[in-house]
Amino acid sequence: MKLGLMSGIDHPRDIIDQAQWAEDQGFETVWVGEGRLTRNAVVHMTLAAANTERITIGSGIFPFRTRSVGLLGMTARTLDDMVPGRIKLGLGAWWEPLATRNGLHTAKPRTAMKEIILALKDLLDGKSVTYQGEYVDIDQIKFDTPEDDDNPSYPVPIYIGAVRLRMMELVGEVADGALMDFLVPPEYTALSVDHIKIGADRMGRSMDEIDCPQLLGVAVDDDNPQAAVDACKKFLTQYIGQQPHITENCGATEEQIAGVKSVMGWPATQEQIEAAMQFIPDELVRDVCCCGTTSETIERIEAFVAAGCTEPVLTPLGDYQGTVEKIAGAVRQRG
Repeated sequence: MKLGLMSGIDHPRDIIDQAQWAEDQGFETVWVGEGRLTRNAVVHMTLAAANTERITIGSGIFPFRTRSVGLLGMTARTLDDMVPGRIKLGLGAWWEPLATRNGLHTAKPRTAMKEIILALKDLLDGKSVTYQGEYVDIDQIKFDTPEDDDNPSYPVPIYIGAVRLRMMELVGEVADGALMDFLVPPEYTALSVDHIKIGADRMGRSMDEIDCPQLLGVAVDDDNPQAAVDACKKFLTQYIGQQPHITENCGATEEQIAGVKSVMGWPATQEQIEAAMQFIPDELVRDVCCCGTTSETIERIEAFVAAGCTEPVLTPLGDYQGTVEKIAGAVRQRG
């Protein structure tokens, strides 16, 4: 089983140790998120890439409209210059209401994503790119260093941080992979992979060309499994209250959702999140997260792999280091 790791580091100086540890443990990828207004992922990716030798480094994800196509391409090629073949470019829509609050509401995220990826692929292929669309309007842009006189290409795979099924189909049509979201049951993972295949079939592509890593909320506590469940419950509660795509697809009932939203504000305080946890049952948490004892957690991870996840990307909750060490050790023992 290939494992990825979602960086849980807040301060840039700590990402180096985490990336080096993940590389030593045989992880496939360190993914660096840029969701809320916390840290710039490019800084973390640069530090992780510069201080490792083999592991791949992915953006998980860059909000696709916070940077122009030219800047996205320049960032990807600069990172690839530094560590050739070890960068993955994950793009996605900012969730609401954060996007609107930043003046970047996207009425047609699938259209915007398609335009950005098509233009970006040509740019990374060393071409001079002109593209006029609803969201992308560029005229003869091209990389402009002395090395680019010979039109070299930069083979940086592009992943879509897809959450809904039509966006999954776009993955199959134009992307190298989907970085699938967490806090959904394995059945939704399987449905997502089915829709990626629909898009791939539409364009005559093979699923062998398409990677399907997935973020998984994980927590391990062999002495007190309920503590691991509660750590995941707190995380799930916050996301049900704040991220519509999680609210829609996690399996929570209307009554549970209404209970959470009756307590939580925006942004939610820790006190509000903890108060709202009362509305979320343990059964829902165990369905969409991988938590409990080490063996229970591994068994649940395997359910997502069976559903089509090609790389479980651990998003540790609760005891961060203890959780990843126990999971990585258990996976090594199983071979």
